[in-house]
Amino acid sequence: MLDVNNTNEGEVMPVIRKKERDYMGMFEYDRRDEMQIIRVLVYELKPRVAVTLLPGLPAYILFMCIRHTDHINDDEKVRSLLNNIVNGVKRVIKKRHEDLDSTVLWLSNILRLLHNLKQYSGDKAFQAENTVKQNEQSLKNFDLSEYRQVLSDIAVWIYNGVIKLMEEKAQPLIVPSILEHEAIAGLSGNKPGGMRGRTGSVARELESPVEPQKALDLLLKEMTQFYRTLAMFGTDPELITQVFRQIFYFICAGSLNNLLLRKDMCHWSKGMQIRYNLSHLEQWTRDMRLHESGVTDTLAPIIQAAQLLQARKTDDDVNSICDMCDKLSVSQIIKILNLYTPADEFEERVPITFIHKIQAKLQERAEGEQAQVSSLTCDPSDEHQVCVPGEVPFNPSSIHLEDIELPEALPLTMLKKV
Repeated sequence: MLDVNNTNEGEVMPVIRKKERDYMGMFEYDRRDEMQIIRVLVYELKPRVAVTLLPGLPAYILFMCIRHTDHINDDEKVRSLLNNIVNGVKRVIKKRHEDLDSTVLWLSNILRLLHNLKQYSGDKAFQAENTVKQNEQSLKNFDLSEYRQVLSDIAVWIYNGVIKLMEEKAQPLIVPSILEHEAIAGLSGNKPGGMRGRTGSVARELESPVEPQKALDLLLKEMTQFYRTLAMFGTDPELITQVFRQIFYFICAGSLNNLLLRKDMCHWSKGMQIRYNLSHLEQWTRDMRLHESGVTDTLAPIIQAAQLLQARKTDDDVNSICDMCDKLSVSQIIKILNLYTPADEFEERVPITFIHKIQAKLQERAEGEQAQVSSLTCDPSDEHQVCVPGEVPFNPSSIHLEDIELPEALPLTMLKKV
């Protein structure tokens, strides 16, 4: 018989341990709570909260809910959930389309949800990097490939909105930072006299409200902020590369189009200044580890235009100039040569015979250019220069669904982890 009186109250009692549950990587929910789940994860999710969470967490949680509907084989429930996700994201983007953080947040999450639907589709093409457990977690009852296409289309739509926002921020900085910024001492006095008269300065005030000497730093700061925003929300690395290919092409087109309209810019020393300014963008891509992904290739036309301004222009240089300017159209090369103005009285104008020789040499190339020949300027929004999210390589996740927990920052007590 146990003597109760001999038992000390402070004595350590045996610990009752719960067996660790083997979670399946799903969240069970009541159909009546569906809109509340969408409200927490989509409508009310603030970017400042999202950055404190696992990148793409809303997408993982929503996918784990989708997996449970598949597990219980409730096609009405999954259809309702997916439709409400799609409509919720569309509504949020329409409401916050001017907020870069919100658009990037949902670009990243929609792509993560798209990747998850592929990774766990059961399709062998998307299983190469899966663990055995991840393959076991593939959808068993539903083929959601049609919804994958819907999500892909939404991603393209959001992507275009992100690009538009970035271009609007960069636009006023392009001309003052690339064409007007002068950082090389001693060259500013080499501009041809009379070219920067009162009319030119008034035009500059209207076109370039940003002070040229500050513009380049401001442009680089904007690029850095764009990069940080994309990285902060877990955007796919391939997509970050594509974004900057598009932005750099926009910068190239804007600066080249303006150069072709401004005779005061077309001389030797300005070519040096432009090339020097562009080198800062190239260095920025190295600092951000984007230089090996071909981002600066989209700057080639304006770089070649700057080199053309600096090049010798004698009959002996015809072949080398034609080879050097392979990213410029024939009409752009001839326009720059016609606009070219000697930097001082010791330099001669470009002889018309030289221009004719360049034109004749480039005639063969012109036949292959067709559309470019008739169009002098570049289209800053030319989509041929970049890819779109539909072409972003599949990016499987190494995150284990069964390890995902709901943070306190997201009030989702209606979800039950199973």
